[in-house]
Amino acid sequence: LSRKEERDEIGLVKGLAVTTNGGDILEAEATVVPGKGKLIITGRLEKGMEESGQASMSYVRSRLEQFGLGPDYFQGVDIHVHFPDFVRKDGPSAGVSMVTAIVSAVLRAPVSRDIAMTGEITLRGRVLPIGGLKEKLLAAHRAGLTTVVIPKENRKDLREIPRRVLKLLRLVLVDHVDEVLREALRLDDAEAVLGPPRTVIEFRKGELVVREGRRSTERDDGRSLPKPSESVSEHPPGA
Repeated sequence: LSRKEERDEIGLVKGLAVTTNGGDILEAEATVVPGKGKLIITGRLEKGMEESGQASMSYVRSRLEQFGLGPDYFQGVDIHVHFPDFVRKDGPSAGVSMVTAIVSAVLRAPVSRDIAMTGEITLRGRVLPIGGLKEKLLAAHRAGLTTVVIPKENRKDLREIPRRVLKLLRLVLVDHVDEVLREALRLDDAEAVLGPPRTVIEFRKGELVVREGRRSTERDDGRSLPKPSESVSEHPPGA
């Protein structure tokens, strides 16, 4: 399908990865099947990916009440996560895409087709920094994606990204899984499921924006992102 023909789908998430050929889109598919609470992960996976899947599952289990599900939800179902291409995959940076795919499948909430993401997660839902940010953002740009969710701790690495690419992307810098889910899932009432919004930093068309709850405040003091350089500027010149 072309980008225009794609639609928001339940359980389908666009992650980002680095391969021997550079950055690439790494799709994760999740579905709920009859079972006894197991996590099934398929694809050409290394140990790091499997561990990310277990962390994702544990996070979802810890949030069942918040998600409006009973404590015995997993007694009758398994979660199957699949990575459909043939490239061998490793590393923890697919954590956010796996947990988003699982929550999407469990809640039957579609995932925005225009968003990609990368980030390691912890059992408490923290989003940790990853490597290869430049290659991943270039891959998202090549794929025509407009929004990328990245770890807040990777903001220093934006110096390496070409300015022309930054001006075409909306970057959402997060430090917790709840904000990834809020950004990616089509939820009827996100606050009921995820609680009040946290403060989130965005880099939108080369401009720094801080979203505080329901308000958006433009800032140009550069305190939260790297100082301007050849590659990054809070106020880049016109194209």
